Amino acid sequence: MLKILDRYIIKTFFGPFFFIFSVLFFIFIVNIIWVQLGQFMGKGLSTWQIVKLLFYLGVSVISMVLPLTILLASIMSFGEFGERYELAAMKAAGISLTRVMVPLLGVSVIMAVMLYFFSNNIIPDFQRKAKNMLFNIAQTKPALNFTPGQFIDQIPGNMVKFDKIYGENAENIEGVFVHKKATTYENQQTILAEKGRFVPAANSNYLKLVLYNGYVYDDNFAGRGENVRLKQPDQVIKFDSLVSHFDVSEIINKAIEEEKITDDYRFQTFNELDKTIDKTKKDNDKFFTNVNNDVLNQTNSVITYMDMKQNRAKTKPKQLLKLDTVKSEKRLEILNNAYQRLDNLKSTVDGKANEIDPGIKYYSKVVIYQQRIVTYSFTCIIFFLIGSSLGSIIRKGGMGLPVIIAIVIFIIFYVINVSTENMAWSGKLNPYLAAWIPNIVLFPFGIWMTYKALTDSQLFDAEKYKALFKPIINLFVKNKEHKRYQ
Repeated sequence: MLKILDRYIIKTFFGPFFFIFSVLFFIFIVNIIWVQLGQFMGKGLSTWQIVKLLFYLGVSVISMVLPLTILLASIMSFGEFGERYELAAMKAAGISLTRVMVPLLGVSVIMAVMLYFFSNNIIPDFQRKAKNMLFNIAQTKPALNFTPGQFIDQIPGNMVKFDKIYGENAENIEGVFVHKKATTYENQQTILAEKGRFVPAANSNYLKLVLYNGYVYDDNFAGRGENVRLKQPDQVIKFDSLVSHFDVSEIINKAIEEEKITDDYRFQTFNELDKTIDKTKKDNDKFFTNVNNDVLNQTNSVITYMDMKQNRAKTKPKQLLKLDTVKSEKRLEILNNAYQRLDNLKSTVDGKANEIDPGIKYYSKVVIYQQRIVTYSFTCIIFFLIGSSLGSIIRKGGMGLPVIIAIVIFIIFYVINVSTENMAWSGKLNPYLAAWIPNIVLFPFGIWMTYKALTDSQLFDAEKYKALFKPIINLFVKNKEHKRYQ
């Protein structure tokens, strides 16, 4: 009997689970598309390449989507149990709410363990693929992504700028500037033209550009000495039409998934991150020691200078009539030099502080990223406790009230998450503690909600709260006599 009930509970849970997971995953993917849209446009990417990139990026959001899905699915499933009076029937049959929660608690624990291994072993690999693919896309096919009025220097050996681009396929251009990059022993060449047009080239590895009404400024005396340049200056050639070919084989044939970036901490597993954290900590300690020594040496130098000048001013003999004047001048000189040295010391300290901040921020980022491999797994269990308890209390299924409650709880979790992260980056909070604070805050709330659900507490009964605060409200309300006795 209980096995049948367990299967029914799990089946009821997974119904909204898969739907919610799909919706949330789609929402996060849309957010990624919105952020990365500029890197997709005009790059000549195939549909398959875009889908593959979105898949690589989408895998990393599962660690955030899964806890929220468990929260919302548990609220909805237990809310439906309460709305259809199934929880009441189970309790009448002698089945406690704890026993009803056990199978889904087991499912949540299994999902939490799976999320840990997924975050530790799979997400780093997809993070590496996604970041390298984004980098390669940014460097790929710039000839198809000209921006009017901006210099483009990604075409090998050339820098170009077009004032205006128009046409059905953006093939017509006006206000053309083309500069050939060259070394000391190569000819410098610059082309200016009123207008031009991109046309298909016989060889796909070349970009063909036909220019009209312009000038070619050419230096044919590279490497021949300054005297030759003075005698024979740059030559200018006027043309009515000119055909230029740009060799873009290097970027067109470039593998879009070639992995050049390999040293990012997000590509590492939990154990590998331990080594990165130890190395970063040692580097920071070494840097802090050097900073302390530098500042201490400069401080001692200032103090020694002030003592030396003051003692020299006291011991140096002066005439009786000019003693006060000379003494005052010496003091002024000492103070000016001391202030100057203090300003230099302050500038040094400020500069060192600017160098310290990136080290602290990087260390905190690595620690928080490592700890979240574990913390998000615990968040799944905490969200289940909160969601199942809330669902059994509000006794309301569907996409209405449960969705609102789940969003509010997730926003609270997210705000705490981001706030503690920023505090850790600035060095105001231990990064290990910052990664765990959201769970530390929500876990007692989850236990309290579970206790309220097990004791059949009317948590959302408005009359109960009115009765609780009624003595306080009566203190500020003036009693009115009934009209009958006035």
